[in-house]
Amino acid sequence: MDIIQWLTETEFGKMVFTLLVSMVPVVELRGGIPFGYNVLGLGIWPAFFASVAGNLVPVPFIIVYIRRIFQWMRRHLPRLDSLVDRLEKKAHLKGDKVTKYKYLGLMIFVAIPLPGTGAWTGALAAAFLDMPLRKALPSIFLGILVAGGLISTLSFGVEALFWG
Repeated sequence: MDIIQWLTETEFGKMVFTLLVSMVPVVELRGGIPFGYNVLGLGIWPAFFASVAGNLVPVPFIIVYIRRIFQWMRRHLPRLDSLVDRLEKKAHLKGDKVTKYKYLGLMIFVAIPLPGTGAWTGALAAAFLDMPLRKALPSIFLGILVAGGLISTLSFGVEALFWG
């Protein structure tokens, strides 16, 4: 059995595939849950848990290392300066919205299932607001759970969550 077969034909492989899709910026769990459920045929709960886990994986690395990564990129890859500038600007703009309510604001920001919000952007904002990982991570995790619940409910209805 090759890797593609394993990822698409076994229950655990489908969960891993869903987890990987949910790690991708912009897609995150907003795409991971429907992908696991509709495309791969996972149950709603396995799709939900795999997507939440996948969406959470990059968060600590972003919070802890993103500033160093941006510095390295500026030093060694000057052609990417405009990309770094855009990402930093986005983090600062989103950070302004989070600053007022701190960790509750971060959780709400991550929970809103709209483009430009989510765990990646929330982690980026937390990094640029110098929020410690031990305080930002629980807020982002709760936001991911709320977003996952909202996406699941909006995508599949209440019936699918409790009886499907």
